[in-house]
Amino acid sequence: MKLNTDNLSQLAWDKMDGLLPCIVQDAMSGKILMQGFMNQEAMAHTLTTKQVTFFSRSKQRLWTKGEVSNNTLDLVELSSDCDNDSIIALATPNGPTCHTGTESCWNDDAAQPDISFIADLERLIASRKGADPDSSYTASLYASGIKRIAQKVGEEGVETALAATVKDLEELKNESADLLYHLLVLLQASDLNLSDVIGVLKERHKK
Repeated sequence: MKLNTDNLSQLAWDKMDGLLPCIVQDAMSGKILMQGFMNQEAMAHTLTTKQVTFFSRSKQRLWTKGEVSNNTLDLVELSSDCDNDSIIALATPNGPTCHTGTESCWNDDAAQPDISFIADLERLIASRKGADPDSSYTASLYASGIKRIAQKVGEEGVETALAATVKDLEELKNESADLLYHLLVLLQASDLNLSDVIGVLKERHKK
């Protein structure tokens, strides 16, 4: 159930002694970032301020993530499971989430889906906008202009197709990686991102 300030009473507060576990998930990459507990006040505060807020069992008060470190979590969506006794918060992190300074409280790369790397790559590509062209290949692509970037996408598309045609699987993997990378650069250069493309696919899937 997607949560809002009007339906919080439907959650299983009595069953869980007034506190529900909340898993925070990166809305872009799908990575699991952290886990905390929310009471009804913390949940209402999260929904109102759009800043993920927990009930701290050690401090016995509301605690907004990043209130000291400034590594806040911008809420995208809050939802409950089928039993209404567990919460997922989709959020956009501003800096590392873990108090140790890492991106996630789960530091094992095996715990993260491979597809989440695409989101990491997209963020890195986006960060190179406006950088010194000599500082990286990505920055030099931005400096070359959108026509050149589009040309590179076309070239890599042809090379990917040719590799598939001759059944060279290693080359197909390499050319596909080149194609995907240059497509991400092209989207960013056009002030778009992969989420915009996924949105189109979702709409098509409904038809």
